[in-house]
Amino acid sequence: MTHTAKRFLITGVSSGLGRAFAAAALDAGHTVVGTVRKQADAEAFVGLHPEHAHARVLDVTDDEAVFAVVGEVEKAVGPIDVLIANAGYGLEGTFEETSLADLRAQFDVNVFGAAATVQAVLPFMRRRRRGHILAVTSMGGLAGFPGVSAYCGSKYALEGILEAVGKEVAAFGIHVIAVEPGSFRTDWAGRSMIRAPRSVPDYDGLFEPLRAARQQASGRQLGDPARAAAAVLHILGTPNPPAHLVLGSDALRVIRAGRDAVDSDLNTWEDLARSTDFPQEDDTSA
Repeated sequence: MTHTAKRFLITGVSSGLGRAFAAAALDAGHTVVGTVRKQADAEAFVGLHPEHAHARVLDVTDDEAVFAVVGEVEKAVGPIDVLIANAGYGLEGTFEETSLADLRAQFDVNVFGAAATVQAVLPFMRRRRRGHILAVTSMGGLAGFPGVSAYCGSKYALEGILEAVGKEVAAFGIHVIAVEPGSFRTDWAGRSMIRAPRSVPDYDGLFEPLRAARQQASGRQLGDPARAAAAVLHILGTPNPPAHLVLGSDALRVIRAGRDAVDSDLNTWEDLARSTDFPQEDDTSA
């Protein structure tokens, strides 16, 4: 291993962005431990590079297993320099039509699965005083979309955790980066998407065009997973990586529009916001 090569732990490498991140890291000479849910996927991943690709079968919702795998990788493969918490899935449906069980399952993977992985690597990186922690959120983690409220909620939650953790561990030489992709040519909107059953006709006019457009766009998205992976590898080599790495021109547009909407509310209601403070006492002497 050269002095510039790193050891990566990437969750969810069987397909999509996780697979692209892993392939790019392997091509660049890094060592990658990738997690998958099926043994067949594990064997296929190791086949990418039998020397530098390592696979672990892992369900990220099993907290004990997550911590055990991280500990085992640290001992058997070596110190984890870069974590990419990528495992996750999309849940489509209006909020009223989404069962609370499906909402909890969405958070279990997208929030708690990522949180467990981050928490598992932190003690090792903190003791070494170095490391990069990346987690894949979404443009839907900084701007809400109708029809994917559960998904956006999970990604907003992950964004909040990452931003706070980044401030907690900055003094230890650990960089925490939220990766916010736009629409990429992966299976996210295809076979990986869970769709809540429709039950309320009142939402037909809003939701059906959104679902049709998403299905029609699947496979023709602007984003190239290989270019996303190149961008991630690029920021790992910079001295001051961003806390928020937005990927895709559509993500830039959507997130900026969402931020503008928040700014508009702040500006419009600024006086009302200030009105809730206790009145400031006049401390000038008579």
